[in-house]
Amino acid sequence: MPNLKVLRKRIRSVKNTQQITKAMKMVAAAKLRRSQERAHATRPYSERMSRLMQSLTAVVGDGDNAPKLMAGHGREPKKIELVLFSADRGLCGSFNSSVMRAARARIGELEKQGFKVTLTCVGRKANEVMRRYHRDKIRKTYTGLSRALTFKLVEEGLSRELLEAYEAEKFDVCYMVFNTFKSAMSQELTWRQLMPIPIPEQDGGGGEGEYLYEPNEEELLAQLLPRNVAMQLFQALVESDASEHGARMTAMDNAVRNAAEMIRKLTITFNRTRQAAITTELMEIIGGAESLKG
Repeated sequence: MPNLKVLRKRIRSVKNTQQITKAMKMVAAAKLRRSQERAHATRPYSERMSRLMQSLTAVVGDGDNAPKLMAGHGREPKKIELVLFSADRGLCGSFNSSVMRAARARIGELEKQGFKVTLTCVGRKANEVMRRYHRDKIRKTYTGLSRALTFKLVEEGLSRELLEAYEAEKFDVCYMVFNTFKSAMSQELTWRQLMPIPIPEQDGGGGEGEYLYEPNEEELLAQLLPRNVAMQLFQALVESDASEHGARMTAMDNAVRNAAEMIRKLTITFNRTRQAAITTELMEIIGGAESLKG
């Protein structure tokens, strides 16, 4: 028979855990609203910037005057850089594990094809996981970016370092993997080529008009391509941040519900055990009284 003292202690422990998870859910919900608004506000600018880069690169092509950040500039891709976006903390469901699982699978595929893979980990969880499996591949780690996330912080830190590494030919192609925010219960794992900017194929349809650029396209690209890299990194960060808070809110909501169900079952067991103990004591008293009568 379960001990009443042990059951009472377990119920108290689960109630304390439920209060913690409920508080974490409320904090995540408050942070989610701000992060969601920031992600939605950033998307139009990021998408327009990406379309502008595609338009300019299509005009310039892969000629001798094309910037190094454009595909087809004579560098044969041998070294691949993966930028992994994760959270600094856990307790957010499969948010971190989905990125790590996809990244590890892609690393295996690339290595089989003969590529050398290096990693930039954005978030403490990515660093912790990859240090267990691919310690020698980690090139850079960034933590705490979401605490005071601004475009300037990304442009002068993460973006500048990646651009300098690309210029120094530490890698030839760079991909980002992050969670795109869809809703509090849904995040979409996204792969995106960051560097070099892929040149769109010409379909020959002639559907788009011709534009005159001042200054010329090469000078514009030299200025805009680095800013586009920073913008895409910033967009990935705000999407990942919103996805993290949504995943944590959902995970804590499930934890609160599971705790309530566990408390209900433990309370039923406690009441049955106490009732059985009371019945046993009554039977012993009745049995003692009967024996005295005899």
